[in-house]
Amino acid sequence: MNDRVYLDWNATAPLRAEAREAMANAFDCVGNPSSVHFEGRAARRIVEDARQQVATALGAEARNVIFTSGGTESNALALQPALLGADTKPFDRLIVSAIEHVSVLAGGRFDRSAIELAPVTPDGMIDLAALRELVAGKPRALVSVMLANNETGVIQPVREVTAIVHDAGGLLHVDAVQALGKIAIDIRALGADIVSVSAHKLGGPKGIGAVAFSADAAALQPLLRGGGQERNRRAGTENVVGIAGFGAAVAAALASLEGELEHLTRLRNRLEQGLSARGDVTIFGRQAPRLPNTTLFAAPEMRAETAVIAFDLDGVAVSSGSACSSGKVTPSHVLKAMGVERDLVQGAIRLSSGYSTTDAEIDRCLEAWRKLSSVLGKR
Repeated sequence: MNDRVYLDWNATAPLRAEAREAMANAFDCVGNPSSVHFEGRAARRIVEDARQQVATALGAEARNVIFTSGGTESNALALQPALLGADTKPFDRLIVSAIEHVSVLAGGRFDRSAIELAPVTPDGMIDLAALRELVAGKPRALVSVMLANNETGVIQPVREVTAIVHDAGGLLHVDAVQALGKIAIDIRALGADIVSVSAHKLGGPKGIGAVAFSADAAALQPLLRGGGQERNRRAGTENVVGIAGFGAAVAAALASLEGELEHLTRLRNRLEQGLSARGDVTIFGRQAPRLPNTTLFAAPEMRAETAVIAFDLDGVAVSSGSACSSGKVTPSHVLKAMGVERDLVQGAIRLSSGYSTTDAEIDRCLEAWRKLSSVLGKR
């Protein structure tokens, strides 16, 4: 496996050394974070230190960070009609952009009849004029718009979205799962009311995530009821080991953010230059602001399932888009929403890199692409 090239970091990132060390140390902590004795307090300290690390990375208050099992649960927890509490009328509508992750498109605790889609432009950015029309003069809505798309890497104009939503009396949820650790995030500067994040996209362990609020989350109704953990917002004994790894990973990512951004942008540009040597390649969202590590591309007559296998046989791990489809290669709803023609949608391949990706690995990928491209040219 050591000779393989891993370019599917948007599906999950390799565990950072800092996270591995923090998790190893946390395994030796025997206490329950809810216990008041010495061992319990030691476990609580691990949890609270990590909470502060996540809060710092998001520009949030530590008291407004709640740990969950991952991005999907975080999104489900955030998307609830009664987000403002019993003293305020629940939201009548949930508006989500058409390119959201499937866990957002599912609508959380909203009835499916209450969910409306906001369209996007051909470059993959939310259509602000259409959003303004959706929220203006109608029952107030909870709106969900991701910070960066997991397939195209396109970064959404969240500040502008915030202004539109708040002017109409709504609240804004931002799925920042794919953005955390890749670009700077400040919940206050974005104006978002609630943000979802996950550990394993930035080099933390799988199975741990969080939601963060710009203000006190007193009104949030828990999905899991029972004990009073996580300030009565998420019952169940905390995953101390996972939380420790999350905190360490996000701290490491934050400390190296500037250097990694420069490194990944250079590699992405090199990769896309090589892909584009074949003149009929389309790189989606190329004209929009994007994450520095993400390339989604297609060529005529290429089929995603065939391309993924071809890359894999050459020792390069790539994907056809989101990894949340039970291993199936399915047409991208993101590209469909962007109005991409069917032939290209069926052949889209995502390449995503990370902090340890090297120039040699990019070269390996491009060599695999040249082999695949030559086969396509003979059809």
